[in-house]
Amino acid sequence: MVHITGYAGRHTIRYVNHILDLFALNFRICRLLFIRQRYGRTLVRRVALEQVYFTCVQALPIIIPIALIIGSMMLIQFSKVSGQYDLGKTTVLLIVRELGPVVTALLVILRSATAVTIEISYMNVLNEVDALEMAGMDPLRIIGLPRMIGIVSALLCLFVIFDLIAIIGGYAVAWMITYISMGDFLAQIAKAITLTDITVGIVKALFFGITITVTCIYHGLSIPQNMMTRIPMKTSRAAVDCFFYCLLINVAISVAFYI
Repeated sequence: MVHITGYAGRHTIRYVNHILDLFALNFRICRLLFIRQRYGRTLVRRVALEQVYFTCVQALPIIIPIALIIGSMMLIQFSKVSGQYDLGKTTVLLIVRELGPVVTALLVILRSATAVTIEISYMNVLNEVDALEMAGMDPLRIIGLPRMIGIVSALLCLFVIFDLIAIIGGYAVAWMITYISMGDFLAQIAKAITLTDITVGIVKALFFGITITVTCIYHGLSIPQNMMTRIPMKTSRAAVDCFFYCLLINVAISVAFYI
């Protein structure tokens, strides 16, 4: 019994320290947003734009079909019981509040989180991070800040695109392939959606982007040098942690706004 209690206590302490390290890393990166440096501004902008292009633009061929499938299937199923449920409110509740942020976050985790973790891991193992420090530059400003800006911006854009495609595109697909009457669906959506719904989605996307970036950077920088074989393990751990943290944040924000 004492052995189990001690193991649980040590594990809890390690986990709390890990969370505190993530918060500290997040604070250091966010603080750089308010510090104007003379060096590296062009590089930061370029890396941030490349991150947006990779995370958002190149993900459009994936996010658009997913949004069409999810939106059309949901509309077709719920339109069959439209007499029992308000179709507009149900769509806003499921797509705008919940599925939109979660699906976009999952896509970013699968594509960008793993890529960022691998990239930073190799930079750390191959001593590129040390080279930046020896050159007098802050590695977090060159590596972390542009990736946080890029991933957060891309998540916000993907969230908006997913919602629009899922609602409007899903309605168009359901109208073309079925004979189900959905009435004035778009008018119901316009009436059902509120500023709170939009705010919740934006807040979730913002927190998801920050959490994914900080978690990936932390795991990438935590690999010891000359330990290249640990990169796959750290990448897998980073993806799982990102998904778990995003689920917790999703529940916390939903509870804070709607209960």
